[in-house]
Amino acid sequence: MTFILFILILGLIVFIHELGHFIMAKKHGIYVYEFSLGFGPKIFSFKRKNDETEYMIKLIPLGGYVMMAGETDEDDKKIKDDQKLNNKSFLQKMTVMLAGVFNNFVLGFIIIFILGLVYGTSFSSNTLSDLPKDYPLYKAGARKGDKIVKINNISIRTFDDIELAIVINGEGKKINVTLEKKDNTKVTYKNIKPIKDKETGEYYYGISIRNKQGKGILDALKYACVKIVSIFKSLIIVIISLFTGKLGLNSLSGPVGIYQVVGEAAKGSAAVYSLLYLTAYLSINVGFMNILPFPAFDGGQAFLLIIEKIFRKKISMKVKTIINGIGFALLMALMLLVTVKDVINLF
Repeated sequence: MTFILFILILGLIVFIHELGHFIMAKKHGIYVYEFSLGFGPKIFSFKRKNDETEYMIKLIPLGGYVMMAGETDEDDKKIKDDQKLNNKSFLQKMTVMLAGVFNNFVLGFIIIFILGLVYGTSFSSNTLSDLPKDYPLYKAGARKGDKIVKINNISIRTFDDIELAIVINGEGKKINVTLEKKDNTKVTYKNIKPIKDKETGEYYYGISIRNKQGKGILDALKYACVKIVSIFKSLIIVIISLFTGKLGLNSLSGPVGIYQVVGEAAKGSAAVYSLLYLTAYLSINVGFMNILPFPAFDGGQAFLLIIEKIFRKKISMKVKTIINGIGFALLMALMLLVTVKDVINLF
């Protein structure tokens, strides 16, 4: 069941992403050779009447692609120049490149909105509620009504920010917490060490935050917006932390890690909610990663288009192929390392 759910979630995210590229390509009159879900050997394919595109499903379900005319120098000579991607306007090419990212964000927003509508919403703040007196934060001097404004160097507005700051800090490590007291003065409590639960092995600082419940369309819309902003913020901080060395490869997960998360999300009475939220989170994550200006990502292609626009000179197809090839090789190497790490962690 976990494997089926994994395939369904990943397949939906990939399909929505590639559908964005496909729709915009068709809209701009670009000749599309293939629309594929997955890589490797072909399992199933078909063609529609009066449509040049071959639609297919391939064996390895870890991605997909839309193959368009004008992406290489090896196009069919029967294809007209105005049907090739590289001959389209800057705006047309840019919308084709970024349509997949846009679709991923829309999918994430819609799912979170539906969850808020069906299950209700919970808006967290940075204001402390009743704190357990036997835990480190209370013992340090925090009290009900105080606001957490910073943990280490990360600004805090919601409970999502708190969780992110603790993850980046490292499991079981001491944290510095800056509070805004009721009289608006700010106090920093340093080196707060969490206590470890003997049964679960989890670490606790004793942070308890006020939540506000909501229902209805407006609250669901607000909830979706707040969550997407929170996810974006966390992804930006994670990327920065990876480059600065605060986070290492151990913090990244590949297909094996995602498979494990899907299995955990499928457990318990809230499995439907957890799986849907995970789908939304992964979709936004895929969109965010693809918009980064890295070769082989959509953002990398968009970056090259901007360079061409600025210097008013086209980059040769050969140079683009080399850049994308290097980027893809580095990406595969990173995925291999992360996957090996995830497999080792299984044991």
